[in-house]
Amino acid sequence: MSRNRRWTAPIARMAEEISKSTVDSSTASKSGGWPSILRWIPTSTDRIIAAEKRLLSLVKTPYVQEQVNIGSGPPGSSVRWFRSSSDQPRFINTVTFDSQGNLPTLVMVHGYGASHGFFFRNFDALASKFRVVAIDQLGWGGSSRPDFTCKSTEETEAWFIDSFEEWRKAKNLSNFILLGHSFGGYVASKYALKHPEHVQHLILVGPAGVSSESDVNNEWVAKFRSTWQGSIFGRLWESNFTPQKIIRGLGPWGPDLVRKYTSARFGMYSTGGELKEEESKLLTDYVYHTLAAKASGELCLKYIFSFGAFAKLPLLHRASEWKVPTTFIYGYQDWMNFQDAQAARRHMKVPCEIIRVPQAGHFVFIDNPSAFHSAVFYACRRFLSPHLRFQSLPSGLTTA
Repeated sequence: MSRNRRWTAPIARMAEEISKSTVDSSTASKSGGWPSILRWIPTSTDRIIAAEKRLLSLVKTPYVQEQVNIGSGPPGSSVRWFRSSSDQPRFINTVTFDSQGNLPTLVMVHGYGASHGFFFRNFDALASKFRVVAIDQLGWGGSSRPDFTCKSTEETEAWFIDSFEEWRKAKNLSNFILLGHSFGGYVASKYALKHPEHVQHLILVGPAGVSSESDVNNEWVAKFRSTWQGSIFGRLWESNFTPQKIIRGLGPWGPDLVRKYTSARFGMYSTGGELKEEESKLLTDYVYHTLAAKASGELCLKYIFSFGAFAKLPLLHRASEWKVPTTFIYGYQDWMNFQDAQAARRHMKVPCEIIRVPQAGHFVFIDNPSAFHSAVFYACRRFLSPHLRFQSLPSGLTTA
C-alpha cells in the first residue's frame, strides 16, 4: 500500500481506528431520530464508573479514583465547557496510581472516543517507575459531558486544552511527563505549546493531527471524494455523524456489536498478546457504556480534522515552536505514519526521538504492552536515573 493511501486509509478504516477510541459516557441520550424502541440505552455515569472499576480490578497496583472539579470555565475565557444558562461545575474523571517513593509523575491522555481504561494493561508496569495519573478528557469516559457547541477549530482546541489546564491547577501538578495517544497526542502537543513550563517531556503515541492535507500527496483522497461513496462519507463527516451514534441507535443490540469489535480488534497485530477472555469481557462492558452515552467530546471531529483525517491546524506547521523534548512512539502497523513525525523533527529545535514497536498497530499499548513499556522507560531514562541517560535502545525496538 502506498504511503498516501496507508496514511489516509479509507474512511471506514479511519472511523474504525479513530472511533475505536470512540468511547462516550454519561447519562442516556434520548436525542436523534431513531424509533423509540431503539433509544433504550442502559447506561449512566455511575454505570460507566462501575464498569471502569471492574476493568481496573485486573490492575494490581492500588489506585484512587476521583472526580476533579474544574468549575464552569476558565477565568476570562470566551469558551465555556457548555453553552447554557447554567453555571454548573464540570468534572474530570481521574485515576492515580501512587507507588511508593519520590517518583516522576506521568500524566496519560487517551485518544478520540477512548478513556483512561484503555491503558489497563499498562498501569502496573508504569506505576513501578512513575506516579501515574490518567484522565478521561472532558466529554468522554466518566467525565462530565457538556453540550458541545464549539463552532471553530480554535474554540474546539480551547475546549480540551483549557479544561486540561483547569484540571492541572485543581490537582496542583507541575513538572510532569505528558503522554498522549492518537487524538490525545494532538491535545497533549497543543497543551505543551501553550503551557511548556509544566511539561518536562512529551510522549506522543501514534499521534493524530501531525500533517495537513497539503503536506502529503492526496491523490487517493481526491479520487475517493469523486465517487458516490466518497460523497456520502463527506456528507456524514460534515453532519458530524460519529460511530457512537450507531451504538446508541442499536440500543439493546449494541453490546453484542461492541463485543465482536473488541474480540476482533485488540491484540490483532501481536504475537501472544491477544486479550484473555476476562480482559475482553471487562473491556467490552467498559467500552459499551462509554460509547452509548450522551454525545459530547466526540463532536470535535469535524472541527479538528478535514475529511480524510487531515488536521486543520496541523502540528507540523508549529514544529519550530516546540519547547519540550519529545518522543514519538508508533506500532509497526500503526495507520498513523511515522514519516510525519520525521518531517516534524526536521523543524524542531528540541531533542526528538522516534521509536517503532514491533507486533503492534495503533493501540500499541494493548497490542504489545511489554515493548511499549520498554519504549516509555527508554524515552524517560533521564528522569528515572542519571545512569540511564546513555542507555542503548532496548532489544526489539527500532528508531526512525
